Amino acid sequence: MATMGFKLKVPFPRRDKMMVDLVKDSSGLEKVILTEPRGSSAQVLLYGGQVISWKNERGEELLFLSNKALFKPPKAIRGGIPICFPQFGSFGSLEQNGFARNRLWAIDTCPSPLPAANNVSTVDLILTPTEEDLKMWSRSFELRLRVSLGPGKLTLIPRVRNVDTKPFSFTFALHTYLSVSDISEVRVEGLETLDYFDNLHQKERFTEQADAITFDDEVDRVYLSTPTKIAVIDHEKKRTFELRKEGLPDAVVWNPWDKKAKAIPDFGDEEYKQMVCIEAAAIEHPIMLKPREEWKGRQELSTVSSSYFSGQLDPLRVLHG
Repeated sequence: MATMGFKLKVPFPRRDKMMVDLVKDSSGLEKVILTEPRGSSAQVLLYGGQVISWKNERGEELLFLSNKALFKPPKAIRGGIPICFPQFGSFGSLEQNGFARNRLWAIDTCPSPLPAANNVSTVDLILTPTEEDLKMWSRSFELRLRVSLGPGKLTLIPRVRNVDTKPFSFTFALHTYLSVSDISEVRVEGLETLDYFDNLHQKERFTEQADAITFDDEVDRVYLSTPTKIAVIDHEKKRTFELRKEGLPDAVVWNPWDKKAKAIPDFGDEEYKQMVCIEAAAIEHPIMLKPREEWKGRQELSTVSSSYFSGQLDPLRVLHG
């Protein structure tokens, strides 16, 4: 999408040799562009607080964004890293995946304390409920997101603070769309032997039997009590995504495959081949916050070159190395 650049006017921190700019794209939506000296970049829309691009130092796009994605509020944007809050999927009575992903966020000029983000390009965003939101979900909250870009690494730190007078609970997910070369050549490791809810079978609970998740049909599962590190191995590109997470015990794996892809209006018929969603989430046990309490999560994405032995990646190196 074409952009018209102008320097960010709000006074939030700039890091050494790290660039943070605010621009408007051709649809009129504002987005923050993060860059770092080695050449990697990220783009974060204020609409939805959504990362829509993460490129490595060679300019290769690492996140999937549909060519049919609609940049027309109040539509959600298909791709990048949508934020599912205060509800994931249909696990509750609200609209699918909650409302945070189709609300306008603001730059958080005075974020509550977080450890210093050194040697990274960072933006802090905040979402608070509108009167309409409170009619749908009558809880007062502050939802914050820090997005940090470092060499070879993209980190998201979401935080939810209860500023209400009574406790509330919520589910949450970072709905990360990863770009892959060919979904049939992708393996997800780190979730073997775990229980999962299968959304294709009325959320029935099963146990993963395979030594890795591979794809030859639609997959829509919520893996429970998952490890802090998950590997997504793209054999064709000889590249492995590493997803490390904290405060988000569950993990969603989703690919719509061909029939579902054709039924999604803002998704190309063949685009399922170039994406997989791996989502750090808190779903099985909703997060409960008392008044003035704050929850914090963390997701760190990085890439490594895959090493092969007899055609397989050494899982011990990826998961424990």
